[in-house]
Amino acid sequence: MAGTLNKVMLIGHLGDEVKMHYFEGGNAIGRFSIATNETYTNKQTGEKITNTEWHTIIVRNKLAEICEKYLSKGDKIYCEGRLKTRQWEQDGQKRYSTEIHVVDMTFLTTKKETVKQENLPEKKLAPSKQEEENDDLPF
Repeated sequence: MAGTLNKVMLIGHLGDEVKMHYFEGGNAIGRFSIATNETYTNKQTGEKITNTEWHTIIVRNKLAEICEKYLSKGDKIYCEGRLKTRQWEQDGQKRYSTEIHVVDMTFLTTKKETVKQENLPEKKLAPSKQEEENDDLPF
């Protein structure tokens, strides 16, 4: 492979609400964290172990506004982006932060969506016998 690749794909749950910052000129940045889990069974004890990893997500402009409007704590999302590491100095010590700058996102479940679906009438999954008999297809 001749080039390089900086790509991250995550599926996780929001750990907090989207925090927005607006700039002059209409640009915006949204920031939130998502949790991803890894579960395995300890072979010696038979105990299930879950490790949670927290990721800082950065979204910009229109995507940030959409996230602010529709996402809330606990929602499950799929996101794609790239890693970006920031460095700064605080109290004489160097600090580092690794963020995922998202360029594409899919909302898998949202609380607002769940509430809306709970209020919908049940959909029919199979046709009734009468509907089957009235079917005039030749096969």
